[in-house]
Amino acid sequence: MSFFARFAQNRGALVGLIILVTIILMAILAPVLFPESPWRMVQRPFLSPMEVDGFWLGTDTMGRNVASGIMHGAWVSLLIGLVSTVVALAIGVPLGAVAGYYGGLVDDALMRFTEFFQTIPNFALAIVLVAIMQPSITSIVLAIALVSWPPVARLVRAEFMSLRHREYVEAARLVGQTNTTIILRQILPNTLSPIIVLASLMVATAILLESALSFLGLGDPNVMSWGYMIGAARTVIRQAWWLSFFPGLAILLTVLALNLVGEGLDDALNPKLSRERS
Repeated sequence: MSFFARFAQNRGALVGLIILVTIILMAILAPVLFPESPWRMVQRPFLSPMEVDGFWLGTDTMGRNVASGIMHGAWVSLLIGLVSTVVALAIGVPLGAVAGYYGGLVDDALMRFTEFFQTIPNFALAIVLVAIMQPSITSIVLAIALVSWPPVARLVRAEFMSLRHREYVEAARLVGQTNTTIILRQILPNTLSPIIVLASLMVATAILLESALSFLGLGDPNVMSWGYMIGAARTVIRQAWWLSFFPGLAILLTVLALNLVGEGLDDALNPKLSRERS
């Protein structure tokens, strides 16, 4: 059975994929459907959803279009989630690979370095880093990446430790392949399945972290984000429920979709584990 057939067997994963594709289309079509800046005041404040034509989700405290903010915020959330995950993988995969392959003192040194980052709560460390670097998309991406790479390193280390003495690795050593070649061509391709699954979940975590930072006022002040919209609406939640409900729903659906897709990828890439769970 092919990868796509196994993935399609998981109905939750298909639902998550549909939601995720819809959110991606929202991000792509935002400049087309709402060419004006989401920061622009276009109507009177506190319009209820569907009260006026063209304002499907109403307006906020400043008369800005909520639908425009949500669609433009989709681009920000997906961008930060994807880029921060790629940066975290770029840090964690090499460190985990080296630690798991060589073991001994190298492994001890790299794992102690990894544990240093894990002793501080992720969110607290992200707040400190963003505050030091000044809030911007770049600083948020770097902060999220720096608090997200330790689990990647530990996962890759464990995979390398279980694979480094396999027959095909020993055969590669016997024919004279270098350690770098063995790591990149023999072992790393066999660890991609769990890394891909973890990466999908890391994107969801990164979106939550970005939303929390923006909620606290540590988001990029030049871009609209879902977290900022919720934070700006918290003082009027009883008067205008929709201002926090719709961006919160967008975050919920995005994170749920990514988790469902991650579960589907896990089932498709590890069919034996899927059968054991069922």
